[in-house]
Amino acid sequence: MFGFLIKKTFFDMWDNLFRIVALNLGFLISFALLIYLPLLFQNNLILFYLSIFLGLLIVFIYTGTASALVKDISDYQNPQFKDIFKCLKATLSSSLFFTLINIIFFFLIYIAFPFYSNLKNILGPLAFSLLFWFSIIWILASQYFYPVQSRLDRSTPKILRKMFLLLLDNTLFSIALFIGTLIILALSAFTAFLLPGIASILLWLNEALKLRLYKYDYLEEHPDTKKNQIPWDVLLIEDREKIGKRTLKGMIFPWKE
Repeated sequence: MFGFLIKKTFFDMWDNLFRIVALNLGFLISFALLIYLPLLFQNNLILFYLSIFLGLLIVFIYTGTASALVKDISDYQNPQFKDIFKCLKATLSSSLFFTLINIIFFFLIYIAFPFYSNLKNILGPLAFSLLFWFSIIWILASQYFYPVQSRLDRSTPKILRKMFLLLLDNTLFSIALFIGTLIILALSAFTAFLLPGIASILLWLNEALKLRLYKYDYLEEHPDTKKNQIPWDVLLIEDREKIGKRTLKGMIFPWKE
């Protein structure tokens, strides 16, 4: 299943190259605002932090909007850029809440890590270790926030609940998914994040949730089936037919196929 996830993500990205690059341009602009806007107010501490907060809002809200668009790509649709405002409206509320949650989380971590690392009693290392593992869990679970938002629910409490349930039920898969995200980030550095870029990471995560949900649909119809007996070859037949027998060689040199 994981091999097909890689293949589907790549070819869906290739078939929507213009959309992916355009969405990545939006990410570059939003991150530029996050980085350079605070520099204009570095002499005013209040405006400095307000500009960081505004920049983070723009990044998280844009990410929710972009995720809704790439979700349609993973469903073999052709989203248009006129759909941006519809996606923005649908995801705005939960993206705002997710921004606030992450700001609070990183603020607490920023304070708590140095504090507990400087404690000389047994409480320091213990609290530091707990914070470290909680941070890892939060990062792995957060991978599912935008895909769940795009595909399953728009209520923030329900999204948070579902993303932790997905992590607990698919721990190794979530770790592999995160490694894949890091690889995409590393590859993006060579093209100044225009390709594959952040939009392809969102596509990767949306594709992962789409395919993973087949497991739950199957278990709902066959409750006695063990999770290691999921017939992925059967569940992925339709998607494999839509992708077709495509290869990297055939994509670059179609006349040799």
